[in-house]
Amino acid sequence: MAQGGMRTGNEERSAMRKLRLVVIVGAVLALAVVAGGCGKSTKTGGSVTELFGTAPDSLDPGMGYTTQALEPDQTAYIPLLTYAHEAGTGGGKLIPGLATALPTISADGKTYTMYMRTGLLFSSGKPVKASDFTYAVERALKIPWGGSSFITNNVVGSEAYAKGTASAISGITADDATGKITIRLSAPYGAFDNVLAFPSFAPVPAGTPFKNMPASPPPGVGPYKITNIVPNVSFQVVRNPYWKAIPGIPSGSVNTITAKISSNTTANALAVLDNSADVFDFADTIPPSLLPQIQSKASGRLEKVIKNSTYYFFLNTKTKPFSSELARQAVIVGLDRNAIARLGSGFFTPTCFLLPPGIVGHPTGTCPYGDPTMPDLAKAKELVKQSGMAGTPVTVWGQERSPRRQFVDYYTSFLNQIGFNATEKIIADATYFPTIGNLKLNAQTGFADWNEDFPNPIDFYGILLAGDAILPTNNQNFGQVNDPTINAKVNMLGTLYKVPTSSLSGFAAQWQALDEYTAKKAYMGVFGYASFPKFASDRLDYGASVLHTVFGWDWLTFKLK
Repeated sequence: MAQGGMRTGNEERSAMRKLRLVVIVGAVLALAVVAGGCGKSTKTGGSVTELFGTAPDSLDPGMGYTTQALEPDQTAYIPLLTYAHEAGTGGGKLIPGLATALPTISADGKTYTMYMRTGLLFSSGKPVKASDFTYAVERALKIPWGGSSFITNNVVGSEAYAKGTASAISGITADDATGKITIRLSAPYGAFDNVLAFPSFAPVPAGTPFKNMPASPPPGVGPYKITNIVPNVSFQVVRNPYWKAIPGIPSGSVNTITAKISSNTTANALAVLDNSADVFDFADTIPPSLLPQIQSKASGRLEKVIKNSTYYFFLNTKTKPFSSELARQAVIVGLDRNAIARLGSGFFTPTCFLLPPGIVGHPTGTCPYGDPTMPDLAKAKELVKQSGMAGTPVTVWGQERSPRRQFVDYYTSFLNQIGFNATEKIIADATYFPTIGNLKLNAQTGFADWNEDFPNPIDFYGILLAGDAILPTNNQNFGQVNDPTINAKVNMLGTLYKVPTSSLSGFAAQWQALDEYTAKKAYMGVFGYASFPKFASDRLDYGASVLHTVFGWDWLTFKLK
């Protein structure tokens, strides 16, 4: 066709000859690029295997809240907003996902308006409606998802809905005819656009049960779908035949990604080294005994990548002995963070502050109880005596996998050394965080870590907030900290200033003061900031595959050589 109408006779034959010539030339040029343009080609198709030391807490987006869950979920459950698929700080940039554009925010910061893209289909083939977003939020609150307070603390009517005193969330309206979604907040919350980027709030079909479905997660919208789940053993993501490409979101190059779960991180690392598996999960630590061998043999396919994270021992402020501030100080003063770093293959930087260096508000001054690399056991023992908690029985909770088991072994021995009566309780990795997050257990202390959900200090402080943030199950505030100063300051910084994540630098000093206060109160035994191993097989296109600041391994960037 041409703008002037159909061609006929000689005109048509001449045009066809020209078209054939163009096609032939184009094909020759394409072959030339593949053969000699860059020296190699990147394949489309094939399969990749990633080895996990820990199973996801759940593959259901309404429940999953660990890094192991986020990696597959971000391929199968695209939210209204998501993050740029880039390495480094560029990965923290918000982009439209299922929404047509970033939200329009009212002048008072309390109303967000978006439109759902048209023509979207779930992986079941069912059309997506704007109200499916509302349904996903309702479902996450009812399960409840561990980050539910991001909604209940901010969206009008959501707390009443979560508690069962309202039949709907009054602050969310969705028009299926136009695709318009409107969200009203009770007060401005600068990080709310980041909240909309959680896969837990990605649309799911109306009628999906309000319960965790880890072995049969609901249909979603994404380049892949999660399938072939053998709980705590393996699962796969495979191409979603109903996926329609969205700008900025890769459609994925490989056909299948298989996740295999084994707490034997030594065997996992060796499998990637000898190319019998493709990816070592970034959240695992390469055992110290293997690191020299891998560094010498895996040239060009191992590097340390900085990702905002904080590793710590939680301290239950509601029960003995750590209801005593002096007892908590004893832990902070006496911890040998250098020893812990050695157990972590040197991938940890000793520290005492909650906020890591890549987050606005990270303190630049000294730790309140001295140099974190110089433990003072004598002082720690004296503080235990002063607290009146000497001899108190303490159960230390930990995971099976290395080196987290070794962290807890050291920590238990240390607690006994300074005057407590500590024994450890090691449980399966897959059930660890849901177990210590059950308030009925009232766990005294144990291993914990936090990897950023989004590059904002408010994300890290979610693990210290009280009120609705302390959930009966799937709780993330393991120490049950309820400090009015922290609660008020986080509320002020997160709401009254209406500061989006992209404009936080002007409030760095206030976040820094809060983080210094938190360290002084000894609410958690922070011991290190982690670097993470980007370690893959020779089969993987290493340069193209992104270890993302939010997602972890970005499976949508995986390519085979």
